[in-house]
Amino acid sequence: MSRSRKFLIDCVGVTPNEPSSSHDEVLGLDHDIAQLTRLKSEPHKLLSRISPGKSRFPISPVDMLARREANFSGRSRFSSADGCHVLNRYLPVNGPSLIDKMDSAGYVSQFSGDGSLFVGGFQESHIRIYNVDNGWKVQKDIRAKSLRWTITDASLSPDQRFLVYSSMSPIVHIVNIGSATTESVANVTEIHEGLDFSADYDYEDDEYYYDAFGIFSVKFSTDGRELVAASSDASIYVYDLGANRLSMRFPAHMCDVNTVCFADESGHIIYSGSDDGLCKVLDRRCLVNNEQASGVLVGHLEGVTFIDSRGDGRYLISNGKDQTTKLWDIRKMSSNLAQNPHKRNSRWDYRWMEYPDRLRNVRHPNDISLATYKGHSVLKTLIRCYFSPAYSTGQKYIYTGSADGSVYIYDLLSGAQVAKLDYHEAPVRDCNWHPNYPSLVSSSWDGAVAKWDFIDNSLDQSSETV
Repeated sequence: MSRSRKFLIDCVGVTPNEPSSSHDEVLGLDHDIAQLTRLKSEPHKLLSRISPGKSRFPISPVDMLARREANFSGRSRFSSADGCHVLNRYLPVNGPSLIDKMDSAGYVSQFSGDGSLFVGGFQESHIRIYNVDNGWKVQKDIRAKSLRWTITDASLSPDQRFLVYSSMSPIVHIVNIGSATTESVANVTEIHEGLDFSADYDYEDDEYYYDAFGIFSVKFSTDGRELVAASSDASIYVYDLGANRLSMRFPAHMCDVNTVCFADESGHIIYSGSDDGLCKVLDRRCLVNNEQASGVLVGHLEGVTFIDSRGDGRYLISNGKDQTTKLWDIRKMSSNLAQNPHKRNSRWDYRWMEYPDRLRNVRHPNDISLATYKGHSVLKTLIRCYFSPAYSTGQKYIYTGSADGSVYIYDLLSGAQVAKLDYHEAPVRDCNWHPNYPSLVSSSWDGAVAKWDFIDNSLDQSSETV
């Protein structure tokens, strides 16, 4: 490795996955996703034209406004990309202000699709839904019962009428959050209907298997008609809510499936990640006579903790226990599902051990990811990562929680760490960026739910700043 290439990796934090002599290519900027990101986050060329010799970006919003009023682009308005170029420089780095403080570890931190609601899920069977537009008041205080270990995941339906939550149990519960009852105690003040994800399995000769069965991840489809779930039995499940039954069980991996999501609005393609170190792509249209996944994405050295789709059915990112986030293009996926010659370190346990230094610069021999981002730590729990919102940033950034109690924000294309949000005293398992505004909320094992904004809330006397 050249000295300049090593300096780039050490300082920028991204490992390029294709060697090249070109600076742009070293950072991976020659790939299609670079052009797509620029189209969504850079201004019209006539709005961004500047004097020779000056840096092209970032363009002053004042200059852009003046040129908009002069109709330089011929549209008399900003495009969505113009707006993103203005908004994506205003990162949610000020604060935080304390939203809530609970007595148990925070596991889930999620905004609704329109940003009007926020879901916080905690270890001791507690879920709170906050009304963001009404001063973050608690709209629904949900108490689950008979759960195992913790609430592992929670998901709002697209119409924001229902919430599903899972635990280390084969039963996923669904709650009507549109009811007038604020205190929702399972099967006391309200019915929390149980959806059995083990209904198609015969456990008569395998009681231990049933007792150990758990759901690590559960998500609604875009149309709200289905749920997709990742389980400890190495399988992916799809539940048909209209028919109230399981419609698919697919044995996708060799170990626990920690994360699963739909690739896009169609619901045909599903992404999954497992402790076997693989991300897999499943096309439901091809499963009639084929029991194999459509392809596999190889590159992580250890288990995969979370996957987030870019929403276009092509790109995704994943967090791995090898202390990296990786960017993938499913067009590069391998059809050779046995292709995983790297032997994982069986003596290392991420739940209580530090990652070995000798492995930090090791690369999988068959790594097909587009880029690798480093700096955060994926230890103790299934740390989550995401693309930044399309509306306000053009998905120019990726961000992730970290076991060191921080939130890390990276530039998608350069890999530069553009922000590190320090506050929490325990791992940040989940964090979520508001879909429309420069606001980010983190939930930590220290029980705190903290909100970061572009505006300095310390100037607002009505906000409790920590």
